[in-house]
Parts: sequence; structure tokens; C-alpha cells
Amino acid sequence: MPTTDVSLEDGAIITHPDLVDLRGCRIGAGARIGPFVQIRPGSSVGPRCKVSSHSVLCGNVHLGEGVFVGHGVAVTDEEAPQGEPTPPTRIGAGASIGSRATILAGLYVGRGALIGAGAVVVADVPDFALVVGVPGRVIGDVRDGGTDRPAGLAGAAAGAGTGEGR
Repeated sequence: MPTTDVSLEDGAIITHPDLVDLRGCRIGAGARIGPFVQIRPGSSVGPRCKVSSHSVLCGNVHLGEGVFVGHGVAVTDEEAPQGEPTPPTRIGAGASIGSRATILAGLYVGRGALIGAGAVVVADVPDFALVVGVPGRVIGDVRDGGTDRPAGLAGAAAGAGTGEGR
């Protein structure tokens, strides 16, 4: 797979260089890129980020420092009406995006936010928000340990793996 016009900063690691498709992007110092990842032109991965396997960062996506991207995440890049390019998609420092989540183009995901696995983010996400579902909705604040969850979700999580809470 091609790797063309890529800026790799000190300590950046591409775990399987023959199994990525990186074009016209910047990979920050200490970042780690897994296999089968696509990163399109104009995108940047900040320092100490991890982009897990099978993820796609379309054009003009910018990850802040220390962002975690789980397996199979897609950040889209569809065009705005009248064929104008979409504004950049920005993921704030320290955010975590769960496996198979989708983030629509031109959005902002706040610093420290946590996007649950499989969520579809269709609107900007505040700093430190906990977002789950389709469409994605804020259900708590990660600084509170996510304690503002709906009762059914909190009960299921409390009994996870114990046979209780079912």
C-alpha cells in the first residue's frame, strides 16, 4: 500500500509500513499507526496518538495530542452543499474514540471526550463529554466517572461480569 508525501516526526511508529495507506499527512512525534490504516491528504496525527488498525481518517482531519483511535473508526469527509470543501474535523487532545465509531466531517470532538464504541457522531462534542449511541448523544462527563448515565445503563455496567444486574 502506498505511503507518499508523509511527514514522520521523531519516534513516530508505523507498525506495518507495507499495510498502510498514508498520503499527504503529518504523523506527530511518538505517534503509533496500526496496520490497514488510511490517512488522507491534509490530515495530521498529533504527538503520542494511537491510531488502531482498520481506521480511516479522511482529508482535513486533525488529531490533538494523545488522542486514542480504536479499531475500525471512520472520520468522514463528504463535501458541503455546492461542492465546497467541508471545514476541518478536529479531535481535541486526550480524546478517545471507541472501535467502529463514525465521526461526520467538519465536527469538533472536545478535549478529553470519550466516544463509545459504535457511536455515530453527528454534532460537535463538548470537552470531556461521554458520547454513545446512534446518533451519538452526551450521557455524562468523564471527569465525573460517567455517573450521569441513564439508570438502565448504570445498572448493566455495575453487574458486568458478575451475573448481577441482569
